Amino acid sequence: MSKKPIRLGMVGGGNDAFIGAVHRVAARVDGEYELIAGALSSTPEKARASGAALGLAADRTYDDFKSMAIREAKLKEGIEAVAIVTPNHMHAPVAREFLRRGIHVICDKPLTSTLADARKLVKVAEASDALFVLTHNYTGYPMIRQARDMIASATLGDIRVVQAEYPQDWLTEAEEVNANKQAEWRTDPARSGAGGCIGDIGTHAFNLLSFVTGLDAESLSADLQSFVSGRQLDDNAHVMLRFKGGARGMLWSSQVAPGNENALKIRVYGSKGGLEWAQEDPNYLWYTPFGEPKRLLTRGGTGATPSANRMTRTPGGHPEGYLEAFANIYTEAAAAIRSYVAGEPIPSGVQFPTIHDGLRGVQFIDACVKSSERNAAWVVV
Repeated sequence: MSKKPIRLGMVGGGNDAFIGAVHRVAARVDGEYELIAGALSSTPEKARASGAALGLAADRTYDDFKSMAIREAKLKEGIEAVAIVTPNHMHAPVAREFLRRGIHVICDKPLTSTLADARKLVKVAEASDALFVLTHNYTGYPMIRQARDMIASATLGDIRVVQAEYPQDWLTEAEEVNANKQAEWRTDPARSGAGGCIGDIGTHAFNLLSFVTGLDAESLSADLQSFVSGRQLDDNAHVMLRFKGGARGMLWSSQVAPGNENALKIRVYGSKGGLEWAQEDPNYLWYTPFGEPKRLLTRGGTGATPSANRMTRTPGGHPEGYLEAFANIYTEAAAAIRSYVAGEPIPSGVQFPTIHDGLRGVQFIDACVKSSERNAAWVVV
């Protein structure tokens, strides 16, 4: 297979978009992609300015995503994959245009802003001759892969209790009225969807919990709040979870918790032991066999599993974090795309969130909103 960089396009992610820059860095880290085209803003002037700033050719900088999809699909050296980094409500229409033309999609989360759109997009993806990758980037951390391996091998025994939390503090005040673009669309139901905090970061916690444990949530009880006056969407969420097989869980996500920057954490407890991991200190995993002292497992250290080592770039003691984990998702996607194009099976060990993981995330958001509207009644996921 050719190791030429995969020709990549991007929709959204212009000059003032945080997540667009993150995706571009992630795509470049291992040299697997070359960004050659983009429709980088909903405003043509901003799209052209952003394209010029990134060094894109003028004829590969588009005013809208549909024109980009149509032309790039016809070009001999058109893009092979597209990164979608728009607000949530645009994920479905953008992905649909590229999937229908056989262009692989790498999409930011959540999958869509509504459950109806998510179900429709799954059908489009299943009918497409292209892969769909969802960038739940926290699944790319080495010690998360380590935790997943340990749970899958029954190191913890039967899983009984799982907890996930994701508190931030950046929306403690009404940033959406202070010309903060990131706050504006995240608190707008028309662009974000029915879930605010639960859709923005709660889905990350839910996805990570599901990825690590392999558990399938069957019902939940959610209490969503909008603490900031005038805010249309939730900024805090408490969720109780029941899983198939009998395990129980709790999930807390908040963007109004002063003192928390990006404090994603998970805890998993089984009949034989427990695990704890914190995103802000990601190179370490605490493992406690029942009745024994805690053990600190380190990224790249003794006892690291093969799948954890696959995600590791530097020797132990040299910190790796958010951008490297994001890059791991892009690199896994590149391996899958290269194999797919060659008509070969995706290599063993390659893992990335799929469109079905995305659907599960939107089902989670939908169930949380419905439950909260019914005074935290238990709702089937």
